[in-house]
Amino acid sequence: MNDLAACEATLRRGSKSFGAAARLLPATWRAPATALYAFCRFADDAVDGGAAADLRGPPAAASPGGRAGLTEVRRRLELVYLRDPVDDPVDRAFAAVVFAAAIPREAPDLLLDGFRWDVEGRRYESLSDVVAYGVRVAGTVGVMMTLVMGRRDRATLARACELGVAMQLTNIARDVGEDARMGRLYLPRAWMCEAGLDPDAWLAAPRFDARLGAVVLRLLDAADALYRSAEPGIGRLPWRARVAVRAAGLIYRDIGRVVRRNGGDSVSARASTSGARKAWLLFRSLGALLWRCRPAPAPTLPEAAALVDAVRGDAGAA
Repeated sequence: MNDLAACEATLRRGSKSFGAAARLLPATWRAPATALYAFCRFADDAVDGGAAADLRGPPAAASPGGRAGLTEVRRRLELVYLRDPVDDPVDRAFAAVVFAAAIPREAPDLLLDGFRWDVEGRRYESLSDVVAYGVRVAGTVGVMMTLVMGRRDRATLARACELGVAMQLTNIARDVGEDARMGRLYLPRAWMCEAGLDPDAWLAAPRFDARLGAVVLRLLDAADALYRSAEPGIGRLPWRARVAVRAAGLIYRDIGRVVRRNGGDSVSARASTSGARKAWLLFRSLGALLWRCRPAPAPTLPEAAALVDAVRGDAGAA
């Protein structure tokens, strides 16, 4: 099995939603996008043991295994940037992408920083705290994908980061029950207190009620605002990439629609979309081919400013 085939196998096992969108990319970008996903998947699995289906990290409780896995991923990332990757198809493929797309070290380092927060059992008190986590575990991926597609301007990078965070907030809203049963809580604790819930007591005995539903729906509102803010960035991408990125956003946002339909109950069941619904969303994404490069405000999420500045500083003025 060659390096790309190994990465494609990882993608097939790891994410149906990402895989569906990636198939819409031309081969020029589909291969590096697949390699990028495979390395992120490897990093998550090394820390978490592969329990999650998205790019989020391990149970909140600190564990020696989690720390050991994180140390190993950092070692292998160091070798990638020394141009001496471990003799593994994922490492070799990711190293090729890093240098072809000029991905600065700060981006994958920040991704691992998010995994470190998980290992340490960080508590998320405010929406800003949750967004900062989303920047690390998902915004970084959006930024790296944008670099693969050849765009480095501040406005496009900022919109890509917003889209990544929007997807992460959707993941969190979808996985509230699953995360809680593994000792995780990513909902803003301050919001839970405002709704009359004690976060620690709820985590010890998770169950759904209208108060929790209100918190979940509030998080989906925040995600929707970011989906809208990110949309102009799609028109700034090369036209051959727009459909795939638009499809990814539509598919993830639709998960939020299902959670909303259930009244915010993602404890009793895990929301998903059908194959037919995904096919319809893929068809809808074709409209992005007609989008023009619209002006997009350069300011980004405050929590993402350091990431965007690092990429722009690495590339110089554009």
